[in-house]
Amino acid sequence: MLNAIPNRSRVGEFLATLTPPQQLVALARTLHTEGYNDHTTGHITFKQPDGTFLVNPVELTWAELRVSDLMVMNQDGEAISGKHSITPAITLHRVLHRSRPEIVVALHGHPHWSTVWAATHQAPPIYDQTSALAGRHLAIFSEYDGVVEETSNAESAVQAIGGMHLALLANHGVLVVAESILHAYFWASTLEWRSRRAWEVSQLGGGIPLKDSVVDQLHDYVLANIHLLPQFEAAIREEIRRDPTLFD
Repeated sequence: MLNAIPNRSRVGEFLATLTPPQQLVALARTLHTEGYNDHTTGHITFKQPDGTFLVNPVELTWAELRVSDLMVMNQDGEAISGKHSITPAITLHRVLHRSRPEIVVALHGHPHWSTVWAATHQAPPIYDQTSALAGRHLAIFSEYDGVVEETSNAESAVQAIGGMHLALLANHGVLVVAESILHAYFWASTLEWRSRRAWEVSQLGGGIPLKDSVVDQLHDYVLANIHLLPQFEAAIREEIRRDPTLFD
C-alpha cells in the first residue's frame, strides 16, 4: 500500500518507479474509469523482455484488478503462472504480437462510445484537439465471421489493422496496439474521447471536423513529446486516491 499520493513531480518520474505489473494494473484501472468497463470483458497483453506476456485474467473486471491477480503467459498462449484463467480470445493477441514484434502492448475491449461507432461501421469524425491526439488513422474491420479466438478471424483482424494502432471491430469493440504502456493509454483513452465527442456533436446535427493537416500536426506533437505529457500519471494518481491499495 502506498503511504501517500505520489508527488506531482516532473512528468515521467512516477511512472518510472512502477514495475511492469504495476504499470499494467495502472493502465487497466485508468481505462476502466474512462469507459473500458464492459464487465469482465477486455484483455491486455504486455510483452516482457524475456518474451513472456503479462495478462489480465478473464474472471476479474479491470476495476478490481491488482498486481497479484496478473497472469504470465508464454508465446503459445499458455499460462506460466497465476491463480486465474486467460481468456480464449488471447488468440488475437498472439497473432498480433507475432505479426508485429515491435508491439509491446495489445488491448481489446468494448468501451461504451467506441463500440457505438463500431456498430455503425464508421469512423467517428475528429472535432476537437483531444480527439486528434491519437491521429486520424483508424482501421474498421467488418469482415470476420464468428469470434476472434478463431485463428483465421484473428489473422484477418491483424491484416486489417496493418501498421495502424487503432481499429474498430465492427459490431464488437476496439483493438489498440502500442509500443509502451504510456502509448497504449493515450491511444485507447483518446479513441473513447473521440467517439463520445463525435456522438455528442452528431446530436446537434453534425459539425465541422478538424482538417487532416491539423490532426496530423497534433498527433505528431504527441509522438514527439509523449514522455512530457502528464495525463497518464494524473489519471493514475486519481486511481490511487480512490484505492490506496491499488498496487498491493
